[in-house]
Amino acid sequence: MLRLVSLRDHLEYSDTFALWVHQQFAYEYSEQPLVDWQREFRDGQSNGDWQTLIALEDGELLGGASLAKDDLPKRPELGPWLACVLVAPKARQQGLAEQLIEGVYSQARAKGYERLYLHTHDRGDYYAKRGWEHMELFYAWGKEHWLMQRKL
Repeated sequence: MLRLVSLRDHLEYSDTFALWVHQQFAYEYSEQPLVDWQREFRDGQSNGDWQTLIALEDGELLGGASLAKDDLPKRPELGPWLACVLVAPKARQQGLAEQLIEGVYSQARAKGYERLYLHTHDRGDYYAKRGWEHMELFYAWGKEHWLMQRKL
């Protein structure tokens, strides 16, 4: 049975999910060694920097999404962020990303947040269809990215 749970309560999956994120978004982590990112990500589960919701089915990690304190260092005035949205290839096209994103929305609302931000280089249309507004186009990590926002 599929369960969405807090990574903070299942830290045995932290290094694996951090590895997936490091690989999927390699352009962002090109200057940060994997072991350093894994430590930052694990610490972020308790200090509030990377509050992550993960999907588990029969003990297998299928994906996750984070409510991040800061996901764009050049824009410290913005936040919090929807970040690290990732679903394992075998679990894609089944609505799992949307479930994870909705779970992050719920976490954000429970904390009193009224708006979330994200940045993406290739999924702007996906998020726009789900209520996200394009704010601006910017260039970082060798790619054009959309900065987007969504009212909760």
